[in-house]
Amino acid sequence: MEERLANSWKMTLNEKQFIETALLSDLRIDGRQPFDYRRLTIKFGREDGSSEVQLGQTHVMAFVTAQLVQPYKDRPNEGSLAIFTEFSPMADPSFEAGRPGESAVELGRIIDRGLRESRAIDTESLCVLAGKLVWSLRVDIHILDNGGNLVDAANIAALAALKTFRRPECSLAGEDGQEITVHPPEVQEPLPLIVHHLPVSVTFAFFTTDNIVIIDPSYLEEGVMQGKMTVTMNTNGDICAIQKGGGVGIMHSVVMQCLRIASVKAADITIKINKAVESYEIERNLRKIKRHPPKALDGGKSHS
Repeated sequence: MEERLANSWKMTLNEKQFIETALLSDLRIDGRQPFDYRRLTIKFGREDGSSEVQLGQTHVMAFVTAQLVQPYKDRPNEGSLAIFTEFSPMADPSFEAGRPGESAVELGRIIDRGLRESRAIDTESLCVLAGKLVWSLRVDIHILDNGGNLVDAANIAALAALKTFRRPECSLAGEDGQEITVHPPEVQEPLPLIVHHLPVSVTFAFFTTDNIVIIDPSYLEEGVMQGKMTVTMNTNGDICAIQKGGGVGIMHSVVMQCLRIASVKAADITIKINKAVESYEIERNLRKIKRHPPKALDGGKSHS
């Protein structure tokens, strides 16, 4: 929570008190109810596997790339997935260029844990030649504007990018079947990833005064909160990961309430991601259609 320290330092005492007093009356400074998300928009680039997410004032982009590598010795039939985050000082003055800070590392770990431990991506389908070559996926997440709740925005961007990514088709040839040919997209259609489910993260912010809980904290609310918890769930209600930060204690009943809310919100966000991906796929297919000019009949002569 290092960037929040910088954020809270910039806030005046009156601003903090105003936010906390409003929360006591179930009001938020942007007009939302305690368990309302900000407006979510999901866009895609022309390249497969690139997404852009806006959650309120928070702006995040994600890109998926893949390369052929040797598999891990203990998992010769499985590809791999890695998350990388970039926190630019342009997104928030408290972010430092260069080496990723504690917040960047934590964000990457939360998203990685949700995807990896729930086995959301079928890594066995990324195997090209057992023990020799597998696809290694890399998700690069770029924070463009920090308006609060980076984890949920980055997680949505990563899921949307993975859903639209396609890896090149490969074939094996040669006498021993060990010669690998990677086909360019114009020769063979690239293959989408096998995504079993979408582990969606839902972040809660806690305030010690009267056990106040909200979801999707804004930049200013993060400057006042005493703790937070991110619950990663899918539409089946499976808990994929839980991460708690901050020193405030949370009662068991509050945790259970958060899990119930997270289940509903995760289902809503999953629907939005799938609808956005569906629209992208339609556009992608339309772009692929080669429009030929109509051929003139008999040298242009018309028949009556």
